[in-house]
Amino acid sequence: MKPNNKTVVAWVEEMAKLCKPDTVVWCDGSEEEKQRLISEALRTGELEELDQKKLPGCYYHRTALNDVARTEQLTFICSPTAEGAGPTNNWMDPKEAYRKLGAIFDGAMKGRPMYVVPFLMGPPGSPFVKVGVELTDSRYVVLNMRIMTRIGDVAWNQLGDSSHFTRGLHSKADLDEKRRFICHFPQDNTIWSVGSGYGGNVLLGKKCLALRIASALGRKEGWMAEHMLILGIENPKGEVRYVTGAFPSACGKTNLAMMIPPAALKGYKVWTVGDDIAWLRIGPDGRLWANNPEAGFFGVVPGTNSRSNPNALQTIQRDTIYTNVAKKPDNTVWWEGSDDPAPAQATDWKGRPWTPASGEKAAHPNSRFTAPAAQCPCISPRWEDPAGVPIDAIIFGGRRARVAPLVYQTFHWQHGVFVGASAASETTAAQQGSAVGVVRRDPMAMLPFCGYNMADYLAFWLEMGKRIPNPPKIFNVNWFRTNADGQFIWPGFGDNLRVLLWILDRVAGQGRAVESPIGYLPPAEALNRDGLPLSDGELNSLLSLDKTEWKTELQGVGEFFQKFGDRLPKALWEEHAAAGRRINDWKF
Repeated sequence: MKPNNKTVVAWVEEMAKLCKPDTVVWCDGSEEEKQRLISEALRTGELEELDQKKLPGCYYHRTALNDVARTEQLTFICSPTAEGAGPTNNWMDPKEAYRKLGAIFDGAMKGRPMYVVPFLMGPPGSPFVKVGVELTDSRYVVLNMRIMTRIGDVAWNQLGDSSHFTRGLHSKADLDEKRRFICHFPQDNTIWSVGSGYGGNVLLGKKCLALRIASALGRKEGWMAEHMLILGIENPKGEVRYVTGAFPSACGKTNLAMMIPPAALKGYKVWTVGDDIAWLRIGPDGRLWANNPEAGFFGVVPGTNSRSNPNALQTIQRDTIYTNVAKKPDNTVWWEGSDDPAPAQATDWKGRPWTPASGEKAAHPNSRFTAPAAQCPCISPRWEDPAGVPIDAIIFGGRRARVAPLVYQTFHWQHGVFVGASAASETTAAQQGSAVGVVRRDPMAMLPFCGYNMADYLAFWLEMGKRIPNPPKIFNVNWFRTNADGQFIWPGFGDNLRVLLWILDRVAGQGRAVESPIGYLPPAEALNRDGLPLSDGELNSLLSLDKTEWKTELQGVGEFFQKFGDRLPKALWEEHAAAGRRINDWKF
Protein backbone atom coordinates (compact mmCIF):
# COMPACT_ATOMS: atom_id res chain seq x y z
CA MET A 1 0.00 0.00 0.00
CA LYS A 2 1.33 3.43 -0.95
CA PRO A 3 2.02 5.52 2.19
CA ASN A 4 0.80 9.05 2.84
CA ASN A 5 4.39 10.27 3.21
CA LYS A 6 4.81 12.84 0.42
CA THR A 7 8.61 12.71 0.52
CA VAL A 8 8.64 8.93 0.00
CA VAL A 9 6.09 9.08 -2.84
CA ALA A 10 7.94 11.86 -4.65
CA TRP A 11 11.28 10.04 -4.36
CA VAL A 12 9.82 6.75 -5.62
CA GLU A 13 8.25 8.54 -8.58
CA GLU A 14 11.58 10.21 -9.37
CA MET A 15 13.49 6.90 -9.25
CA ALA A 16 10.82 5.12 -11.31
CA LYS A 17 11.13 7.81 -13.96
CA LEU A 18 14.87 7.08 -14.07
CA CYS A 19 14.74 3.27 -14.00
CA LYS A 20 11.59 2.88 -16.15
CA PRO A 21 10.14 -0.31 -14.62
CA ASP A 22 7.05 -1.91 -16.13
CA THR A 23 5.22 -1.40 -12.85
CA VAL A 24 5.80 -0.18 -9.29
CA VAL A 25 4.88 -2.65 -6.52
CA TRP A 26 4.49 -1.29 -3.00
CA CYS A 27 5.38 -4.15 -0.63
CA ASP A 28 3.24 -4.65 2.47
CA GLY A 29 5.10 -7.52 4.15
CA SER A 30 2.08 -9.82 4.18
CA GLU A 31 2.18 -13.60 3.94
CA GLU A 32 0.08 -13.43 0.77
CA GLU A 33 2.69 -11.19 -0.81
CA LYS A 34 5.44 -13.60 0.18
CA GLN A 35 3.70 -16.56 -1.46
CA ARG A 36 3.04 -14.56 -4.61
CA LEU A 37 6.70 -13.53 -4.88
CA ILE A 38 7.86 -17.10 -4.32
CA SER A 39 5.53 -18.40 -7.03
CA GLU A 40 6.79 -15.76 -9.46
CA ALA A 41 10.43 -16.43 -8.57
CA LEU A 42 9.94 -20.16 -9.14
CA ARG A 43 8.49 -19.43 -12.59
CA THR A 44 11.37 -17.12 -13.57
CA GLY A 45 14.05 -19.43 -12.16
CA GLU A 46 15.21 -16.94 -9.51
CA LEU A 47 14.38 -19.62 -6.96
CA GLU A 48 14.26 -23.41 -7.03
CA GLU A 49 12.02 -25.29 -4.62
CA LEU A 50 13.67 -27.68 -2.20
CA ASP A 51 12.03 -30.76 -0.70
CA GLN A 52 9.24 -29.22 1.36
CA LYS A 53 8.96 -32.22 3.68
CA LYS A 54 12.64 -32.33 4.58
CA LEU A 55 13.24 -28.56 4.34
CA PRO A 56 9.84 -26.85 4.77
CA GLY A 57 9.72 -23.30 3.48
CA CYS A 58 13.27 -23.54 2.05
CA TYR A 59 14.38 -22.44 -1.41
CA TYR A 60 17.55 -22.37 -3.46
CA HIS A 61 19.13 -19.47 -5.36
CA ARG A 62 22.13 -19.40 -7.64
CA THR A 63 23.92 -16.10 -8.38
CA ALA A 64 25.76 -15.16 -11.55
CA LEU A 65 29.24 -16.70 -11.70
CA ASN A 66 30.87 -13.26 -11.47
CA ASP A 67 28.74 -12.21 -8.50
CA VAL A 68 29.50 -14.36 -5.48
CA ALA A 69 30.81 -12.03 -2.74
CA ARG A 70 31.05 -8.43 -1.60
CA THR A 71 32.88 -6.47 -4.30
CA GLU A 72 34.95 -4.25 -2.04
CA GLN A 73 36.93 -2.84 -4.96
CA LEU A 74 33.66 -1.56 -6.45
CA THR A 75 32.26 -0.19 -3.18
CA PHE A 76 32.55 3.57 -2.68
CA ILE A 77 32.01 6.18 0.00
CA CYS A 78 30.78 9.24 -1.87
CA SER A 79 31.43 11.91 0.76
CA PRO A 80 31.88 15.53 -0.36
CA THR A 81 35.69 15.22 -0.11
CA ALA A 82 38.17 12.38 -0.51
CA GLU A 83 39.54 13.17 2.94
CA GLY A 84 36.11 12.48 4.39
CA ALA A 85 36.25 8.92 3.07
CA GLY A 86 39.86 8.37 4.08
CA PRO A 87 42.66 6.20 2.70
CA THR A 88 41.05 2.83 3.47
CA ASN A 89 37.83 3.53 1.54
CA ASN A 90 37.32 3.89 -2.18
CA TRP A 91 36.07 7.42 -2.84
CA MET A 92 34.03 8.85 -5.67
CA ASP A 93 32.87 12.44 -5.98
CA PRO A 94 29.12 12.47 -5.24
CA LYS A 95 28.24 14.39 -8.41
CA GLU A 96 30.31 11.97 -10.50
CA ALA A 97 28.76 8.96 -8.73
CA TYR A 98 25.19 10.14 -9.30
CA ARG A 99 26.04 10.88 -12.96
CA LYS A 100 27.86 7.60 -13.62
CA LEU A 101 25.38 5.34 -11.84
CA GLY A 102 22.44 7.36 -13.08
CA ALA A 103 23.46 6.51 -16.63
CA ILE A 104 23.43 2.79 -15.74
CA PHE A 105 20.13 3.02 -13.86
CA ASP A 106 18.53 4.83 -16.81
CA GLY A 107 16.05 2.27 -18.13
CA ALA A 108 17.69 -0.56 -16.16
CA MET A 109 14.34 -1.89 -14.91
CA LYS A 110 12.59 -2.09 -18.30
CA GLY A 111 10.70 -5.38 -18.45
CA ARG A 112 10.82 -5.77 -14.65
CA PRO A 113 8.79 -4.55 -11.70
CA MET A 114 10.22 -2.03 -9.23
CA TYR A 115 9.53 -3.26 -5.72
CA VAL A 116 9.25 -0.63 -2.98
CA VAL A 117 10.46 -2.27 0.24
CA PRO A 118 9.93 -0.20 3.42
CA PHE A 119 11.93 -1.70 6.27
CA LEU A 120 13.00 -1.21 9.86
CA MET A 121 16.45 -1.77 11.30
CA GLY A 122 15.83 -2.51 14.97
CA PRO A 123 12.67 -3.38 16.93
CA PRO A 124 9.66 -1.07 16.48
CA GLY A 125 9.62 1.76 18.99
CA SER A 126 13.27 1.32 19.99
CA PRO A 127 15.50 4.39 20.38
CA PHE A 128 17.91 2.46 18.15
CA VAL A 129 15.50 2.01 15.23
CA LYS A 130 16.09 3.44 11.74
CA VAL A 131 13.79 3.37 8.72
CA GLY A 132 14.93 2.54 5.20
CA VAL A 133 13.23 2.16 1.84
CA GLU A 134 14.85 -0.04 -0.79
CA LEU A 135 13.75 0.07 -4.43
CA THR A 136 14.78 -3.10 -6.27
CA ASP A 137 14.01 -5.13 -9.39
CA SER A 138 14.93 -8.41 -7.69
CA ARG A 139 12.38 -10.72 -6.07
CA TYR A 140 15.32 -12.48 -4.41
CA VAL A 141 16.19 -9.21 -2.69
CA VAL A 142 12.62 -8.65 -1.50
CA LEU A 143 12.36 -12.18 -0.10
CA ASN A 144 15.69 -11.84 1.68
CA MET A 145 14.80 -8.41 3.05
CA ARG A 146 11.65 -9.98 4.51
CA ILE A 147 13.95 -12.24 6.53
CA MET A 148 16.73 -9.79 7.37
CA THR A 149 14.57 -6.79 8.31
CA ARG A 150 11.05 -5.93 9.43
CA ILE A 151 9.22 -4.80 6.29
CA GLY A 152 5.85 -3.34 5.39
CA ASP A 153 3.40 -1.18 7.32
CA VAL A 154 5.50 -1.44 10.48
CA ALA A 155 8.08 0.75 8.72
CA TRP A 156 5.55 3.28 7.42
CA ASN A 157 4.04 3.54 10.91
CA GLN A 158 7.48 4.20 12.40
CA LEU A 159 8.32 6.80 9.72
CA GLY A 160 5.04 8.72 9.77
CA ASP A 161 5.41 11.90 7.70
CA SER A 162 9.12 12.29 8.45
CA SER A 163 11.63 12.75 5.64
CA HIS A 164 14.39 11.07 7.66
CA PHE A 165 14.83 7.64 6.09
CA THR A 166 17.63 5.89 4.20
CA ARG A 167 17.00 5.92 0.46
CA GLY A 168 18.23 2.72 -1.18
CA LEU A 169 18.14 2.13 -4.95
CA HIS A 170 19.14 -1.25 -6.38
CA SER A 171 18.99 -2.81 -9.82
CA LYS A 172 20.57 -5.98 -11.11
CA ALA A 173 20.84 -4.19 -14.47
CA ASP A 174 22.85 -6.56 -16.71
CA LEU A 175 25.07 -8.00 -13.91
CA ASP A 176 28.12 -6.74 -15.82
CA GLU A 177 31.02 -6.42 -13.38
CA LYS A 178 32.31 -3.45 -15.41
CA ARG A 179 29.03 -1.69 -14.64
CA ARG A 180 28.79 -2.74 -10.99
CA PHE A 181 28.96 -0.13 -8.24
CA ILE A 182 27.86 0.04 -4.61
CA CYS A 183 27.89 3.71 -3.66
CA HIS A 184 27.11 5.27 -0.29
CA PHE A 185 26.27 8.95 0.17
CA PRO A 186 26.42 9.54 3.96
CA GLN A 187 25.54 13.22 3.67
CA ASP A 188 22.37 12.28 1.76
CA ASN A 189 21.51 9.14 3.77
CA THR A 190 21.43 7.35 0.41
CA ILE A 191 22.71 4.09 -1.11
CA TRP A 192 22.85 3.23 -4.83
CA SER A 193 23.76 -0.33 -5.79
CA VAL A 194 23.77 -1.51 -9.41
CA GLY A 195 24.99 -4.51 -11.39
CA SER A 196 24.97 -7.12 -8.61
CA GLY A 197 22.56 -9.69 -7.23
CA TYR A 198 24.72 -10.96 -4.34
CA GLY A 199 23.27 -10.37 -0.88
CA GLY A 200 26.18 -8.45 0.62
CA ASN A 201 25.95 -5.92 -2.20
CA VAL A 202 22.19 -5.69 -2.59
CA LEU A 203 20.47 -6.29 0.77
CA LEU A 204 20.86 -2.61 1.50
CA GLY A 205 19.72 -2.87 5.11
CA LYS A 206 22.74 -5.01 5.96
CA LYS A 207 26.32 -3.78 5.59
CA CYS A 208 25.31 -0.74 3.52
CA LEU A 209 22.86 0.84 5.97
CA ALA A 210 23.56 -0.97 9.24
CA LEU A 211 27.30 -0.23 9.10
CA ARG A 212 28.47 2.21 6.41
CA ILE A 213 25.59 4.69 6.61
CA ALA A 214 24.83 4.00 10.29
CA SER A 215 28.45 4.54 11.37
CA ALA A 216 28.29 8.02 9.83
CA LEU A 217 24.86 8.70 11.37
CA GLY A 218 26.07 7.41 14.73
CA ARG A 219 29.05 9.72 14.73
CA LYS A 220 26.74 12.72 14.23
CA GLU A 221 24.15 11.49 16.73
CA GLY A 222 26.44 10.12 19.46
CA TRP A 223 26.06 6.34 19.10
CA MET A 224 28.07 3.52 17.54
CA ALA A 225 27.34 1.12 14.66
CA GLU A 226 29.71 -1.84 14.86
CA HIS A 227 30.46 -5.12 13.06
CA MET A 228 29.87 -7.10 16.24
CA LEU A 229 28.03 -10.11 17.58
CA ILE A 230 26.05 -9.77 20.81
CA LEU A 231 25.66 -12.72 23.14
CA GLY A 232 24.43 -13.36 26.64
CA ILE A 233 26.05 -15.80 29.06
CA GLU A 234 23.79 -17.25 31.74
CA ASN A 235 25.46 -18.82 34.78
CA PRO A 236 24.00 -21.69 36.85
CA LYS A 237 22.35 -19.11 39.14
CA GLY A 238 20.34 -17.73 36.22
CA GLU A 239 22.31 -14.47 36.00
CA VAL A 240 22.94 -13.22 32.44
CA ARG A 241 25.82 -10.97 31.35
CA TYR A 242 26.24 -9.63 27.81
CA VAL A 243 29.30 -9.12 25.64
CA THR A 244 29.94 -7.90 22.10
CA GLY A 245 32.64 -9.20 19.80
CA ALA A 246 34.18 -7.85 16.58
CA PHE A 247 35.53 -10.47 14.18
CA PRO A 248 36.04 -10.24 10.42
CA SER A 249 33.60 -12.22 8.26
CA ALA A 250 34.09 -16.00 8.25
CA CYS A 251 36.26 -15.94 11.38
CA GLY A 252 33.78 -17.79 13.56
CA LYS A 253 31.56 -14.91 14.62
CA THR A 254 28.27 -16.72 13.99
CA ASN A 255 29.63 -19.90 15.59
CA LEU A 256 30.60 -17.95 18.72
CA ALA A 257 27.26 -16.14 18.87
CA MET A 258 25.39 -19.47 18.80
CA MET A 259 27.78 -21.73 20.69
CA ILE A 260 26.69 -24.54 22.97
CA PRO A 261 28.63 -24.86 26.25
CA PRO A 262 30.78 -27.98 26.64
CA ALA A 263 29.33 -30.79 28.75
CA ALA A 264 31.83 -30.09 31.53
CA LEU A 265 30.39 -26.61 32.12
CA LYS A 266 27.01 -27.71 33.42
CA GLY A 267 24.38 -25.11 34.12
CA TYR A 268 25.71 -22.49 31.69
CA LYS A 269 23.68 -21.24 28.73
CA VAL A 270 24.60 -18.97 25.83
CA TRP A 271 21.95 -16.69 24.34
CA THR A 272 22.23 -15.15 20.87
CA VAL A 273 21.19 -11.52 20.62
CA GLY A 274 22.88 -10.95 17.24
CA ASP A 275 25.54 -12.58 15.11
CA ASP A 276 26.85 -9.72 12.97
CA ILE A 277 25.89 -6.13 13.81
CA ALA A 278 25.52 -4.14 17.01
CA TRP A 279 24.22 -0.63 17.48
CA LEU A 280 25.41 0.76 20.81
CA ARG A 281 24.16 3.69 22.89
CA ILE A 282 24.89 5.05 26.34
CA GLY A 283 22.02 4.04 28.63
CA PRO A 284 20.50 6.03 31.50
CA ASP A 285 22.63 3.96 33.90
CA GLY A 286 25.85 5.18 32.27
CA ARG A 287 26.60 1.81 30.70
CA LEU A 288 26.84 0.93 27.02
CA TRP A 289 23.70 -0.82 25.72
CA ALA A 290 23.56 -2.82 22.49
CA ASN A 291 20.82 -3.71 20.06
CA ASN A 292 20.83 -6.06 17.05
CA PRO A 293 19.19 -4.07 14.23
CA GLU A 294 18.65 -7.15 12.05
CA ALA A 295 15.81 -9.69 12.06
CA GLY A 296 17.68 -12.56 10.44
CA PHE A 297 21.01 -14.25 9.78
CA PHE A 298 22.95 -14.06 6.51
CA GLY A 299 25.59 -16.65 7.30
CA VAL A 300 28.36 -18.55 5.56
CA VAL A 301 27.29 -22.17 5.01
CA PRO A 302 30.49 -24.20 4.38
CA GLY A 303 31.82 -25.67 7.61
CA THR A 304 28.44 -25.41 9.35
CA ASN A 305 27.69 -28.77 10.99
CA SER A 306 26.50 -30.33 14.22
CA ARG A 307 29.92 -29.85 15.82
CA SER A 308 30.80 -26.34 14.67
CA ASN A 309 27.34 -24.78 15.08
CA PRO A 310 24.43 -27.09 15.91
CA ASN A 311 22.17 -24.12 16.64
CA ALA A 312 22.75 -22.63 13.20
CA LEU A 313 22.20 -26.03 11.62
CA GLN A 314 18.84 -26.35 13.38
CA THR A 315 17.93 -22.77 12.45
CA ILE A 316 18.33 -23.40 8.72
CA GLN A 317 16.14 -26.49 8.51
CA ARG A 318 13.09 -24.41 7.58
CA ASP A 319 12.08 -21.05 6.06
CA THR A 320 15.60 -20.52 4.73
CA ILE A 321 16.98 -19.28 1.42
CA TYR A 322 20.18 -21.10 0.43
CA THR A 323 22.50 -19.36 -2.03
CA ASN A 324 25.28 -21.03 -4.05
CA VAL A 325 25.41 -24.32 -2.14
CA ALA A 326 25.20 -27.68 -3.95
CA LYS A 327 21.83 -29.22 -4.74
CA LYS A 328 21.35 -32.98 -4.38
CA PRO A 329 19.11 -35.10 -6.64
CA ASP A 330 16.53 -35.41 -3.83
CA ASN A 331 16.12 -31.60 -3.75
CA THR A 332 18.05 -31.12 -0.54
CA VAL A 333 21.33 -29.23 -0.19
CA TRP A 334 24.93 -30.05 0.61
CA TRP A 335 28.15 -28.18 1.26
CA GLU A 336 31.71 -28.93 2.18
CA GLY A 337 32.05 -29.40 5.92
CA SER A 338 28.47 -30.58 6.44
CA ASP A 339 27.62 -33.64 8.55
CA ASP A 340 26.75 -35.74 5.50
CA PRO A 341 29.40 -37.33 3.30
CA ALA A 342 29.76 -35.98 -0.21
CA PRO A 343 26.90 -37.16 -2.43
CA ALA A 344 27.68 -39.46 -5.33
CA GLN A 345 26.31 -36.78 -7.61
CA ALA A 346 24.87 -33.29 -7.29
CA THR A 347 24.42 -30.01 -9.11
CA ASP A 348 27.17 -27.61 -8.05
CA TRP A 349 26.79 -23.91 -7.33
CA LYS A 350 27.52 -23.14 -11.01
CA GLY A 351 24.59 -25.31 -12.10
CA ARG A 352 26.79 -28.10 -13.49
CA PRO A 353 26.74 -31.85 -12.76
CA TRP A 354 29.16 -32.61 -9.93
CA THR A 355 30.74 -35.71 -8.39
CA PRO A 356 33.47 -36.08 -5.75
CA ALA A 357 35.87 -36.67 -8.66
CA SER A 358 35.11 -33.31 -10.25
CA GLY A 359 38.13 -31.67 -8.66
CA GLU A 360 36.19 -28.53 -7.64
CA LYS A 361 34.10 -27.60 -4.65
CA ALA A 362 30.41 -28.32 -5.00
CA ALA A 363 29.38 -25.31 -2.90
CA HIS A 364 31.00 -21.90 -3.27
CA PRO A 365 33.27 -21.14 -0.26
CA ASN A 366 31.15 -18.03 0.37
CA SER A 367 27.78 -19.73 -0.13
CA ARG A 368 25.12 -18.40 2.23
CA PHE A 369 21.98 -19.04 4.19
CA THR A 370 19.33 -16.44 5.01
CA ALA A 371 17.18 -17.46 7.97
CA PRO A 372 14.90 -15.74 10.51
CA ALA A 373 16.62 -15.06 13.83
CA ALA A 374 13.42 -15.90 15.73
CA GLN A 375 13.72 -19.60 14.86
CA CYS A 376 17.23 -19.97 16.30
CA PRO A 377 17.07 -22.38 19.29
CA CYS A 378 19.33 -20.15 21.39
CA ILE A 379 17.85 -16.78 20.45
CA SER A 380 17.84 -14.54 23.51
CA PRO A 381 14.51 -13.71 25.16
CA ARG A 382 15.75 -10.11 25.00
CA TRP A 383 16.86 -10.02 21.37
CA GLU A 384 14.02 -7.66 20.44
CA ASP A 385 14.05 -5.67 23.69
CA PRO A 386 13.62 -2.04 22.55
CA ALA A 387 16.13 -0.92 25.19
CA GLY A 388 18.78 -3.39 24.06
CA VAL A 389 21.03 -5.22 26.52
CA PRO A 390 23.80 -3.87 28.81
CA ILE A 391 27.34 -4.69 27.72
CA ASP A 392 30.01 -5.79 30.21
CA ALA A 393 32.85 -6.52 27.77
CA ILE A 394 33.94 -5.75 24.21
CA ILE A 395 36.02 -8.45 22.52
CA PHE A 396 38.23 -7.99 19.47
CA GLY A 397 39.58 -10.96 17.55
CA GLY A 398 40.90 -12.23 14.27
CA ARG A 399 42.47 -15.19 12.56
CA ARG A 400 46.18 -15.24 13.45
CA ALA A 401 48.37 -18.32 13.27
CA ARG A 402 51.02 -16.69 15.45
CA VAL A 403 51.66 -13.58 17.56
CA ALA A 404 48.36 -13.07 19.41
CA PRO A 405 47.76 -15.23 22.50
CA LEU A 406 44.47 -16.95 23.26
CA VAL A 407 43.14 -14.00 25.27
CA TYR A 408 44.27 -10.85 27.02
CA GLN A 409 42.66 -7.85 28.70
CA THR A 410 43.65 -4.33 27.72
CA PHE A 411 44.90 -1.92 30.36
CA HIS A 412 42.17 0.70 29.87
CA TRP A 413 39.78 2.10 27.22
CA GLN A 414 42.43 4.04 25.28
CA HIS A 415 44.68 0.98 25.17
CA GLY A 416 41.67 -1.07 24.12
CA VAL A 417 41.00 1.27 21.20
CA PHE A 418 44.66 0.86 20.19
CA VAL A 419 44.31 -2.93 20.29
CA GLY A 420 41.11 -2.76 18.25
CA ALA A 421 42.75 -0.37 15.79
CA SER A 422 45.69 -2.78 15.45
CA ALA A 423 43.54 -5.84 14.79
CA ALA A 424 44.55 -8.04 11.88
CA SER A 425 43.16 -11.17 10.30
CA GLU A 426 43.84 -13.45 7.39
CA THR A 427 41.54 -12.82 4.43
CA THR A 428 38.85 -15.36 3.55
CA ALA A 429 36.57 -16.22 0.65
CA ALA A 430 34.06 -13.65 1.93
CA GLN A 431 36.20 -10.85 0.47
CA GLN A 432 36.14 -10.94 -3.32
CA GLY A 433 39.29 -9.52 -4.88
CA SER A 434 41.58 -10.57 -2.02
CA ALA A 435 43.90 -13.56 -1.99
CA VAL A 436 42.88 -16.01 0.72
CA GLY A 437 45.28 -16.21 3.68
CA VAL A 438 46.86 -12.76 3.40
CA VAL A 439 47.08 -10.86 6.73
CA ARG A 440 45.44 -7.48 6.55
CA ARG A 441 44.83 -4.83 9.19
CA ASP A 442 41.16 -4.58 10.00
CA PRO A 443 40.43 -2.11 12.83
CA MET A 444 37.45 -3.27 14.87
CA ALA A 445 36.65 -5.58 11.89
CA MET A 446 35.27 -2.41 10.25
CA LEU A 447 37.78 -1.82 7.45
CA PRO A 448 35.28 -2.67 4.65
CA PHE A 449 32.32 -1.13 6.47
CA CYS A 450 33.30 2.24 7.92
CA GLY A 451 31.28 4.99 6.26
CA TYR A 452 33.86 7.74 6.72
CA ASN A 453 37.55 8.33 7.39
CA MET A 454 38.77 5.55 9.68
CA ALA A 455 41.08 7.96 11.51
CA ASP A 456 37.99 9.94 12.49
CA TYR A 457 36.23 6.68 13.36
CA LEU A 458 39.04 5.79 15.80
CA ALA A 459 38.90 9.31 17.23
CA PHE A 460 35.17 8.78 17.81
CA TRP A 461 35.92 5.57 19.71
CA LEU A 462 38.29 7.53 21.96
CA GLU A 463 35.66 10.24 22.40
CA MET A 464 32.98 7.69 23.30
CA GLY A 465 35.26 6.29 25.99
CA LYS A 466 35.22 9.71 27.65
CA ARG A 467 31.43 9.96 27.36
CA ILE A 468 30.57 6.55 28.85
CA PRO A 469 30.53 6.83 32.67
CA ASN A 470 30.79 3.04 33.11
CA PRO A 471 32.48 1.69 29.97
CA PRO A 472 32.84 -2.03 29.20
CA LYS A 473 36.24 -3.66 29.63
CA ILE A 474 38.05 -4.48 26.37
CA PHE A 475 39.69 -7.82 25.52
CA ASN A 476 41.36 -9.53 22.56
CA VAL A 477 41.04 -13.21 21.62
CA ASN A 478 42.63 -15.49 19.03
CA TRP A 479 41.09 -18.94 18.52
CA PHE A 480 43.33 -19.69 15.54
CA ARG A 481 46.85 -20.07 16.88
CA THR A 482 48.60 -23.08 15.32
CA ASN A 483 51.37 -25.49 16.30
CA ALA A 484 54.47 -26.43 14.32
CA ASP A 485 52.37 -28.73 12.14
CA GLY A 486 49.94 -25.95 11.27
CA GLN A 487 47.14 -27.47 13.36
CA PHE A 488 44.90 -25.33 15.57
CA ILE A 489 45.89 -25.72 19.23
CA TRP A 490 42.72 -24.42 20.86
CA PRO A 491 39.68 -26.72 20.36
CA GLY A 492 37.37 -23.75 19.84
CA PHE A 493 33.60 -24.01 19.38
CA GLY A 494 31.88 -24.55 22.77
CA ASP A 495 35.20 -24.48 24.62
CA ASN A 496 35.44 -20.78 23.78
CA LEU A 497 33.06 -20.30 26.70
CA ARG A 498 35.98 -21.01 29.04
CA VAL A 499 37.67 -17.86 27.76
CA LEU A 500 34.47 -15.83 28.02
CA LEU A 501 34.02 -16.91 31.66
CA TRP A 502 37.51 -15.63 32.48
CA ILE A 503 36.58 -12.37 30.74
CA LEU A 504 33.44 -12.04 32.87
CA ASP A 505 35.45 -12.84 35.99
CA ARG A 506 37.81 -10.00 35.12
CA VAL A 507 34.87 -7.64 34.57
CA ALA A 508 33.61 -8.60 38.04
CA GLY A 509 37.04 -7.83 39.53
CA GLN A 510 37.81 -11.47 40.19
CA GLY A 511 39.65 -13.76 37.71
CA ARG A 512 43.43 -14.06 38.15
CA ALA A 513 45.72 -12.35 35.66
CA VAL A 514 49.38 -11.51 35.15
CA GLU A 515 50.58 -8.28 33.60
CA SER A 516 52.41 -8.51 30.28
CA PRO A 517 53.65 -5.93 27.74
CA ILE A 518 50.41 -6.28 25.73
CA GLY A 519 47.85 -6.48 28.56
CA TYR A 520 46.66 -8.80 31.32
CA LEU A 521 47.03 -12.50 30.53
CA PRO A 522 45.32 -15.34 32.40
CA PRO A 523 47.66 -17.85 34.01
CA ALA A 524 46.76 -21.35 32.80
CA GLU A 525 45.11 -22.20 36.10
CA ALA A 526 42.75 -19.18 35.80
CA LEU A 527 40.82 -20.87 32.98
CA ASN A 528 38.21 -23.51 33.75
CA ARG A 529 39.91 -26.67 32.47
CA ASP A 530 37.34 -29.27 33.46
CA GLY A 531 37.23 -31.74 30.58
CA LEU A 532 39.53 -29.58 28.43
CA PRO A 533 41.56 -31.80 26.05
CA LEU A 534 44.75 -29.74 26.28
CA SER A 535 48.08 -30.43 27.97
CA ASP A 536 49.82 -27.89 30.19
CA GLY A 537 52.36 -27.36 27.43
CA GLU A 538 49.71 -26.66 24.81
CA LEU A 539 47.88 -24.20 27.05
CA ASN A 540 51.09 -22.41 27.98
CA SER A 541 51.93 -22.19 24.28
CA LEU A 542 48.56 -20.53 23.62
CA LEU A 543 49.28 -17.91 26.28
CA SER A 544 52.94 -17.29 25.39
CA LEU A 545 54.44 -14.18 23.80
CA ASP A 546 57.45 -13.95 21.48
CA LYS A 547 59.48 -10.75 21.70
CA THR A 548 60.70 -10.80 18.08
CA GLU A 549 57.23 -11.47 16.74
CA TRP A 550 55.73 -8.63 18.75
CA LYS A 551 58.39 -6.19 17.60
CA THR A 552 57.54 -7.13 14.02
CA GLU A 553 53.84 -6.80 14.82
CA LEU A 554 54.28 -3.29 16.20
CA GLN A 555 56.25 -2.32 13.13
CA GLY A 556 53.34 -3.47 10.97
CA VAL A 557 50.88 -1.54 13.12
CA GLY A 558 53.00 1.60 12.75
CA GLU A 559 53.11 1.23 8.98
CA PHE A 560 49.34 0.88 8.90
CA PHE A 561 48.83 3.92 11.14
CA GLN A 562 51.03 6.02 8.86
CA LYS A 563 48.37 5.70 6.14
CA PHE A 564 46.25 8.19 8.06
CA GLY A 565 48.89 10.89 8.42
CA ASP A 566 48.22 13.68 10.90
CA ARG A 567 44.53 12.74 11.06
CA LEU A 568 45.22 9.70 13.25
CA PRO A 569 44.62 10.56 16.93
CA LYS A 570 47.89 11.22 18.79
CA ALA A 571 46.61 9.00 21.59
CA LEU A 572 47.05 5.95 19.36
CA TRP A 573 50.65 6.85 18.55
CA GLU A 574 51.19 7.29 22.29
CA GLU A 575 49.83 3.78 22.89
CA HIS A 576 52.03 2.45 20.08
CA ALA A 577 55.13 3.99 21.64
CA ALA A 578 54.20 2.75 25.11
CA ALA A 579 53.72 -0.78 23.79
CA GLY A 580 57.12 -0.62 22.13
CA ARG A 581 58.79 0.42 25.38
CA ARG A 582 57.07 -2.34 27.34
CA ILE A 583 58.09 -5.00 24.83
CA ASN A 584 61.69 -3.78 24.73
CA ASP A 585 61.96 -3.75 28.52
CA TRP A 586 60.16 -7.04 29.17
CA LYS A 587 62.14 -10.16 30.01
CA PHE A 588 60.36 -12.82 27.91
